[in-house]
Amino acid sequence: MAKPLVAVVGRPNVGKSTFFNRVAGSRIAIVEDTPGVTRDRIYADAQWLNRNFTLIDTGGIDPSAQDVLFSQMREQAQIAIDTCDVILFFVDGRQGMTADDQAVADLLRRTAKPVLLVVNKMDHAGLRDQVYDFYALGLGDPIPISSANMLGLGDLLDEVLKLLPPDEETPEGEDAPIRIAVLGRPNVGKSSLVNRLLGQNRALVSDIPGTTRDAIDTALADAQGRYVLIDTAGMRRKRTIEDESIERYAIVRTLAAIHRCDVALILVDAQDGVTEQDTKIAGLACDEGKAAMIVVNKWDLPHKETGTLEAYEKQVRESFKFMAYAPILFISALDGQRVAKVLPTARTVFSQASKRITTGALNDVLGDAVAALQPPASGGRRLKIYYGTQQAVRPPTFILFINDEKLMHFAYERYLENQFRKAFGFEGTPLRIVLRERKKEA
Repeated sequence: MAKPLVAVVGRPNVGKSTFFNRVAGSRIAIVEDTPGVTRDRIYADAQWLNRNFTLIDTGGIDPSAQDVLFSQMREQAQIAIDTCDVILFFVDGRQGMTADDQAVADLLRRTAKPVLLVVNKMDHAGLRDQVYDFYALGLGDPIPISSANMLGLGDLLDEVLKLLPPDEETPEGEDAPIRIAVLGRPNVGKSSLVNRLLGQNRALVSDIPGTTRDAIDTALADAQGRYVLIDTAGMRRKRTIEDESIERYAIVRTLAAIHRCDVALILVDAQDGVTEQDTKIAGLACDEGKAAMIVVNKWDLPHKETGTLEAYEKQVRESFKFMAYAPILFISALDGQRVAKVLPTARTVFSQASKRITTGALNDVLGDAVAALQPPASGGRRLKIYYGTQQAVRPPTFILFINDEKLMHFAYERYLENQFRKAFGFEGTPLRIVLRERKKEA
């Protein structure tokens, strides 16, 4: 189930990153008093009152800066508006309302997305009267908080939960199209692959890295079913970003594409090999529990000898150890080599991620696994697994009822996962195992 996105926007140095760190529970974003210190999109999963969402800390929108055009500022704000489910507009209560605040508010008033006006740095009661000035922004009731002192954060998060879209079960019917997000670094051939699959040039193709900055959805169908291809902007490393004011928002688009896809297609450049950024992108898809496939593009370019493909596949597997379940394809989007296998493979991993196992079959496998390898013990007590049941699909999620969570070792949990895969397949999808204690031992 995709988690809603909550974006924190506002001009520089209004305390966005401090708020982000408080809610995320750790100092993930760099916090300094220097405006513009947040140079990349930072995101983290957060939870309030048992509701999960993803919080995005943004760089400051500064329309008055000499090196930033108003059109760029508008584009940045529009991306946040289009991508997120709820927008938190931060202003500085100590400094008061500024012309820059009014400029950003003008953009936010035009959206249908819910916006909460957050007046930060309200550290003591003497500042409360300044809150009323912000009613002039026309964005509803200002919500006073102090991120640094953790004042009012609970009230703000309560309001966020009221605006989040309702939880919806992922539809399991065969009628819905399979949403495939084409992910990868800039210039690995994402748009070229989409165009080859479509049989026509629907997306702009260029050798200039970063051409595609928006996520573009395109529908298509074949004899097996319907699909939606999501062509995303590439995620590049920070030091290679020339125009951060635009490029960093491509990361938000990519993250949003992962949230709403059914299958993550991780595209790798055969000439460059697997890079750190490739594994980072794949890690995002894995963390979101998305079915995945790894596609090595430009396979027409490397010099090949006997065993070249096998050796290269071994290198790819080594780089993506955490995604050992994902199938690997070697293609050339340029000349169409093996591209015909992409959609059938996506359909296979989607089907595997949607698979349901009966409680009886699952417990038969559990019983055999426990008999073959005794559960771990500690302090004179041994782990007991009473029974298991499947809770959800996409990704397949299993609840194991046990006597004590502390007795479950990571290695044994991995062993059980491998036994599930051996018995039921689950190619291309991560598995989730949830432990539930039953205090009274049988």
